[in-house]
Amino acid sequence: MSQTINPGKANFIPGQVNEEKNFHLHSEGRVETWNASGENGLTLVPTHCPYCGLQCGMNLKVQNGKVTGVEPREDFPFNQGKMCPKGVTAYQQVNHPDRLTHPLIKDASGQFRQASWEEAYNLIISKIKEIQGTYGKDAFAVYSGSSLTTEKTYLMGKFARVALQTRHVDYNGRLCMVAAATASNKAFGIDRAANPWSDILSTDCLLLAGSNTAECHPIMTGYVWKARDRGAKLIVVDPRQTPLARTADLHLDLRPGTDVPLANAILHVLIKEGMIDREFIEKRTVGFEETVKLVEKYTPEYASQITGVDPRKIVAAARMWGQSRKAMLFHARGIEHHTKGVDNVLSYINICLATGQLGAEGKGYATITGQGNGQGGREHGQKADQLPGQRKIDDPAARQYISQVWGIDEKDMPQAGTSVVEMFDQIYRGEIRGMLTICNNVMVSLPDVNWVRGALEKLGFMVSIDFFLSESCKYADVVLPGSAWAEDEGTTTTVEGRVVKINQAVMPPGEAKRDWEIIVELANLLGKGQYFPYHSPGDIFNELRVASKGGKADYYGITYEKIEKQNGVFWPCPTEEHTGTPRLFEEKFAHPDGKARFIPSEYREATEMPDKQYPFYLTTGRTVYHFLSGNQTRRIGFLKEQAPEPWVEIHPLVARRLEISNGERVKVYTRRGEVVLPALVVSTIRPDTLFIPYHWGPPVAANLLTVHAVDPVAKIPEYKACAAMIEKLDPNDPRAQGKGQLPAQGESGIRPERSGK
Repeated sequence: MSQTINPGKANFIPGQVNEEKNFHLHSEGRVETWNASGENGLTLVPTHCPYCGLQCGMNLKVQNGKVTGVEPREDFPFNQGKMCPKGVTAYQQVNHPDRLTHPLIKDASGQFRQASWEEAYNLIISKIKEIQGTYGKDAFAVYSGSSLTTEKTYLMGKFARVALQTRHVDYNGRLCMVAAATASNKAFGIDRAANPWSDILSTDCLLLAGSNTAECHPIMTGYVWKARDRGAKLIVVDPRQTPLARTADLHLDLRPGTDVPLANAILHVLIKEGMIDREFIEKRTVGFEETVKLVEKYTPEYASQITGVDPRKIVAAARMWGQSRKAMLFHARGIEHHTKGVDNVLSYINICLATGQLGAEGKGYATITGQGNGQGGREHGQKADQLPGQRKIDDPAARQYISQVWGIDEKDMPQAGTSVVEMFDQIYRGEIRGMLTICNNVMVSLPDVNWVRGALEKLGFMVSIDFFLSESCKYADVVLPGSAWAEDEGTTTTVEGRVVKINQAVMPPGEAKRDWEIIVELANLLGKGQYFPYHSPGDIFNELRVASKGGKADYYGITYEKIEKQNGVFWPCPTEEHTGTPRLFEEKFAHPDGKARFIPSEYREATEMPDKQYPFYLTTGRTVYHFLSGNQTRRIGFLKEQAPEPWVEIHPLVARRLEISNGERVKVYTRRGEVVLPALVVSTIRPDTLFIPYHWGPPVAANLLTVHAVDPVAKIPEYKACAAMIEKLDPNDPRAQGKGQLPAQGESGIRPERSGK
């Protein structure tokens, strides 16, 4: 929907109809007219931010067919008129001069030239047929993303399995929330936040583990402050003293990768001091006694030796949690980006289960979703082992049902594929020869970028759909100009599990097309058009509803109209009469017996531990000014000015020992590569730890350094812990010349030392 702005009228309230408007968006996403009757033809289109999983509500200002500005939506219950630095500048990507507006084909000299859609499509189809005809269906892969609408993520999974008939499809949520998803399924039987964020306002204790909330999810900080205003305690677990950690009642500054012993020690104290809920454990869980046996040895003193956290602080954290009537636990990538990411998450979930802090207002658990549609993007079939509705692809009943929905024979449904990191291993082995990518940037986001580069150079054929020419697109043979979020409609699912609506504000520029149109056209050219009879995102969503029916993530009762009427709908929503499910587990968990599982975990070291040659832990993360690979935010003037280049945070003790001053360029290296960055000397990091933000590509990409290793279950990479070294550059090294451009102070709360000497 949209709304004309008329002079002298009150502010627009989304959901109300202005009889004077004559600008209209069809449900098909097609723009009918732009001759609005308001002042200068200005209209507001209600939608949601394209960045993190909070999906804050916003109104896009549209004038003469262009997005010209933005304002926060007061009516959307999550952000209530607040937005972060990325959100308020997101609209600037739509008309950016870097936008791709025509198909590009790489010529024999390795340079891109402009091409027609017909020429680009013909080349793509011929290469797909050539590769699959020679090496088999599985020789062509699809790598998708979770910043797409749910309609598109559903479409990508179906395109891979029906149009290409390949088992190799995965998505970039593999690099984000998949450890949490795996653990939630194991413990609860379902993958979704247990509570709406409004429950934070009634809790008595918050534990935030591995989340730099103030920078990565700034609007959530308001919920934390409001909880604290009414007396809630705050515990933060992080190797860095993040902005929120500096205000916490307790900051547990553990060594990177040691969450299991820390969580086990907290549980040890809870059990020893009788701060557990026996009735909840007996009636609603299984596996507690095995967990008691395992955590018996994880005394605070023993855990302190591994984590570096004072045992008294571990005891204090347990008592703060255990003595609270209501408590909620949130975590993010800090505990998930490990080769034991699933174990980390399960260990924290055990704390919630042992104390009965689930299934009621103010009692709960969630992972803080990093991508805009990280939740919806992993629910409906683009994950390597999953079919729509959070169904497992190896479940015979699930395969049969989805095959019927899609109109194919079950025997033609491919089996489970492999994770994206494994797919790149398969490129090296010659098992995958071609790839279609959309909504990702592997030359920034995957670990060990030199290894990634080698795979892309070996890949026989690559086609990328994007709206900017990313670092990864430069390795493609064909680049197709797709749509920005404001140029299409559809749904996303927020961090809470609330399905919301993205509304189209403008058409894509030049010859660019909406992403779903490109995929449907490719399916038609592959001779599979009968399986993709879509004329709008609404058509795709209505099929998705049926495909999800009866699954764990049941969207069947959700419609575009209901989303608009309710300002979002929490799944599961099994019928059209159902209003949605804001809070899970009030009566039972999602396992067949209705009980949650305690799953104890022993501590395992990271793949690489510091040693004499590489004595530091290296960990990576975000800054408030950029998003994921930075392909969008590094092009926005204000954001680029605030954080123009990456940096390495080091402790003053290290800086003095190595004679490194604040802003001086230094070399950081691991067994895989090196980068030269300005040093940010801060007292807010452990002396044994280095931190680098990861939003930039080579030659300063943090992932030139990270280790090529994954969790054995979730296959999530170990971004948060590897062994590294930092050195002062030789004065004669040209890279040592000049001070670095450090991030702006204030918003991020970074406190640099005046001098590293």
